[in-house]
Amino acid sequence: MIALVQRVRQARVEVEGRTIGAIDHGLLVFVCAEPDDDETQAAKLVAKLLKLRVFGDDAGKMNHSVQDVAGGLLIVSQFTLAADTGSGNRPGFSGVAPPALGHALYERVLALAREAHPNVAAGEFGADMQVHLVNDGPVTIPLRV
Repeated sequence: MIALVQRVRQARVEVEGRTIGAIDHGLLVFVCAEPDDDETQAAKLVAKLLKLRVFGDDAGKMNHSVQDVAGGLLIVSQFTLAADTGSGNRPGFSGVAPPALGHALYERVLALAREAHPNVAAGEFGADMQVHLVNDGPVTIPLRV
């Protein structure tokens, strides 16, 4: 699985003009499943997200996780993270999991996150979403598990 993690002061996702998920400070996480992914990668991703130390301590050093700071997680599916831009000008998406698998793994990531963390919001798989955020830092971390 591929994820792009952004530390945010606030973030929300809208579908058809209505907010379907929002957090204050925390992590905005864009997630993409690849064809060979399974629940093992979903579990590894959630574990990594919850322990990733990207929030500052009293000295300003990134020593705290989203759990340590009681931050939120806003998890949004984004298949374009697996885009192949190696040739030509149009990205290819052969490295993306089929929609049924991608949807199942996205839902698994959400379920695991909600079991382990009290503040989890989500986008809508396959929807045309507008994501609004105030990046904090900015801190943006790519992950692959």
